[in-house]
Amino acid sequence: MSLLVRVALAFVLATTVASHALARDEATSVPVQTLVVFNSDEGLARLARSTAKADFPALANQFEAQSNVAFCGPTTAAIVLNAVGSGSLDLPHDHSRLHPEDIQYLPSGFDLTVPRFTQDNVIGKGAKTRAQVLGEPVTINGKQVRDPGYQLRQMDELLRSHDLVTRLVVVDDKKPEEEIRADFVENLKHAGDYVIVNYRREAVGQRGGAHISPLGAYDAETDSVLVMDVNPASAGWVWMPVTTLIKGMRTFDTIENRGYILVQAR
Repeated sequence: MSLLVRVALAFVLATTVASHALARDEATSVPVQTLVVFNSDEGLARLARSTAKADFPALANQFEAQSNVAFCGPTTAAIVLNAVGSGSLDLPHDHSRLHPEDIQYLPSGFDLTVPRFTQDNVIGKGAKTRAQVLGEPVTINGKQVRDPGYQLRQMDELLRSHDLVTRLVVVDDKKPEEEIRADFVENLKHAGDYVIVNYRREAVGQRGGAHISPLGAYDAETDSVLVMDVNPASAGWVWMPVTTLIKGMRTFDTIENRGYILVQAR
């Protein structure tokens, strides 16, 4: 092998290693810490040793992927609502996904649907309409603008409309990192309450824009949280350093910064 080829291979290898070792915010080129894929050996090891993972089983059992790019909020709400109401006989029946031919041969009065919240039926109770979630213009600060998906307060309103108790936290420049970490850890240690995060993907080293997903666990050894991404085809579940997630939440969205919501049953 010639010296020129060896040099070229060494350069390619060094570039590849560097690209995996660091992710960069496209807007600021500021390095962010590495994200670790959940289904890797390291990712599974973090879950095994975590002492703050009480929410993981219920969320994993009720997990579903979002059906379109605007539905990360409704999908997260459906997962959390199903986790809160697991075993209840009062869950709604969503008939919107059935086609006429799906029910034409069923006995009279037989309901084919499974009782549960879905990313389609959770929207009905919230103030924001399905059309607005999908881009219908709305008035914000006196101007007509498209506001697809959910801002943090809109997400909070959706959750409260389903009779959940919430505590919304906007991650502005004044919010201390240690308080955010304490909120995450305390919540993830106990079953029955949940953490929903709203962050900017570019700011954490991922492709895409604003996003919402639940957290499943915290690993003290690496100071990272398990983001159970509701768009697994795009990003998948990852362990994200708390400092990186805070960077993603400490970003502006239309009227204020993003942040997180702590949720529990009433």
